[in-house]
Amino acid sequence: MPLFINRDQIFAHQVHLLEHKLRSKEERILELETENAILHLRLAECLGKLRRNHKEETLKHHQQQKNVQKITQLALAKLLAEVQAVKQDLSELFAVYFSFSTELEEQSKQLLKKVEQASCSLNGHHGDEVKNLQDGVAALERSLEEERERCRAERQRRKELHNALVELRGNIRVHCRVRPVLPFDHVQYSTSGSRPTSSEEVVSAISDDTVMVNCIKPGMLVQNKMFEFERVHGPENSQEDVFQEVKPLLTSLMDGYNVCIMAYGQTGSGKTHTMMGSQLLEEHSGTQQEAQQGIIPKAAAELFRLISEKPAESHTVEVSVVEVYNNEVLDLLAKEAQGNGADQRRDVITTSSGTSQVTSLTHEPVHDASEVMQIISGVLKLRAHCPTLVHTDSSRSHLIVTLTISSKSPNALALARRLQSAKKDMQRSPQKEWWSPRCRRANPSAHHSSDDHLFLSTPCSPCRSPSHSPCPSPRPSISQAPFRTKLQLVDLAGSECVGMSGVSGAALWEVSCINRSLSALSDVLGALAEQRPHVPYRNSKLTHLLQDAIGGDAKLLVMLCVSPTQHFITESLQSLGFGARARQVQKEIPRRKNNTLKVK
Repeated sequence: MPLFINRDQIFAHQVHLLEHKLRSKEERILELETENAILHLRLAECLGKLRRNHKEETLKHHQQQKNVQKITQLALAKLLAEVQAVKQDLSELFAVYFSFSTELEEQSKQLLKKVEQASCSLNGHHGDEVKNLQDGVAALERSLEEERERCRAERQRRKELHNALVELRGNIRVHCRVRPVLPFDHVQYSTSGSRPTSSEEVVSAISDDTVMVNCIKPGMLVQNKMFEFERVHGPENSQEDVFQEVKPLLTSLMDGYNVCIMAYGQTGSGKTHTMMGSQLLEEHSGTQQEAQQGIIPKAAAELFRLISEKPAESHTVEVSVVEVYNNEVLDLLAKEAQGNGADQRRDVITTSSGTSQVTSLTHEPVHDASEVMQIISGVLKLRAHCPTLVHTDSSRSHLIVTLTISSKSPNALALARRLQSAKKDMQRSPQKEWWSPRCRRANPSAHHSSDDHLFLSTPCSPCRSPSHSPCPSPRPSISQAPFRTKLQLVDLAGSECVGMSGVSGAALWEVSCINRSLSALSDVLGALAEQRPHVPYRNSKLTHLLQDAIGGDAKLLVMLCVSPTQHFITESLQSLGFGARARQVQKEIPRRKNNTLKVK
């Protein structure tokens, strides 16, 4: 009998088996979902712990930084207060010494008068009394000389303390030089009927740190304005006196600091004479009197004297000379080598390290001061000049002479300064990537979330230092590259009033460019003094070129040159006001001074 199979039963059995498998799969899915939820909870717990730990470490690090900064500020404030107290004590002591010196001098004059009277009236038997009086006078004169010497010593100590205070504050050093009344002060304006007293001397140096200006206005009382600077040179001070106040900066240059010396003032106030010297403008020769040399030739001689005291061939010097003419940077060394037909215009760029640099700038290696001055005297003939009513040979451009010193074996101070500078750059941008092409290829996508950056490690994640980076920078180490410092010597073009100079045409445009660049320089100093978040360095090629010297940690000295006569009182007050604003700028304090005050 044939066996019949019910197809419905077979299908029902298969459906039953499939339903059983489905239930098994659903149970397995439920188990996996439960396990996945548990793992998600564990992951969220771990992420929360990592966030809390990272937040605690960040807060702890910030608190430590705040504590260190607070301690440093307290110590600096205490030191500044002590220096101010010492300065006040020295000022009082100087006043006492001055009054005592005046009193002794008056007594000495009275005794001398008595001696003269006695020598005329007394006979021979009064000779002993006359001799005693003469001995007393001699003793008083010796005492007066001793008091004067002590007074000079105290003034020198006060000056050193003031310089130390300026060093601690990081201020820009400002010196002022008042030129003497020259023949053209009388000739130019003797025919002016409205200003008969235009050649009257109204600006004077009343002490070694104070300038007084007599503001004379018709129908009003004379008002005296006082300006205080680090050093004030009167008409009686020589070129050597001016350089002696600048000379210590060259020692700082050899210690690893960049140095900039800038002459500022109106046309005809003596800037180029102060920086170059009078005879150098006509023709450089070996017979130039040393007394007439300006800051630049004396600085070059002093620089090579300091280098001669170092090991042989450990330092090399290069010179470059540029002028900023009509807001264009011109390479004068290239102009001298290639002639006027070639394009000597250069661009000023900001490098990755934040420093300003002139592209394709010509550098000439030099071995002594005479080579430096020979190069400078050659390019000075190429500098833009134009006669005006104020000055017969007025410079129409800003001249910047740069001496770059490369040290093959930097001393400990310079090396420490370079290490601190590198550390400071890293602290300013802790999230900066150490980039390399390999790094970028290894991680082409950089669209991680903020949490991914916190908890995931990628080949291009930010690193605190090159040693911790998986893709270190190819830059050479500090010991491999020579250490470079710059000495910038700047002879600015003079500010001038268009109506007073009497220029027109192309010369009028030159005056406009000069005044605008000097105004941009004043704006930069104003922004730094007020600590504004934005400093307009790029408003002018001049300020962009001098950005490192003005706002960086370079040692900047501004030499104000002012005219003494009434006719130029407006320009003189403007220059003195510029210097007063420059003194208010507190630059960043170099870190090395916290460890080493002075090294001989």
